[in-house]
Amino acid sequence: MSVTTVRLQAEVEQHLEAIASRLHRSKGWVINQALSEYIEKQQLEQERWKQTLEAMESAAQGKVVDASEVHSWLNSWGTENEQDAPRSGK
Repeated sequence: MSVTTVRLQAEVEQHLEAIASRLHRSKGWVINQALSEYIEKQQLEQERWKQTLEAMESAAQGKVVDASEVHSWLNSWGTENEQDAPRSGK
């Protein structure tokens, strides 16, 4: 494990100490947990953004499904005649 130094605002430091005390953990443990969660969230957001850009490009190329086909498919859910998801014509 490596060591990194950070400068914290006084208010942040106070909150950090309170959380660490309440959890009976070290400040380092709390910081590590917080950063791990932050990094995971950022990676998920980056993947969602990538998927959004891909979807926008796909739509720009005309790879879309008519809304009535989507509604028909959704309305079929849970019925005996459940339909497969509609596909674009392109």
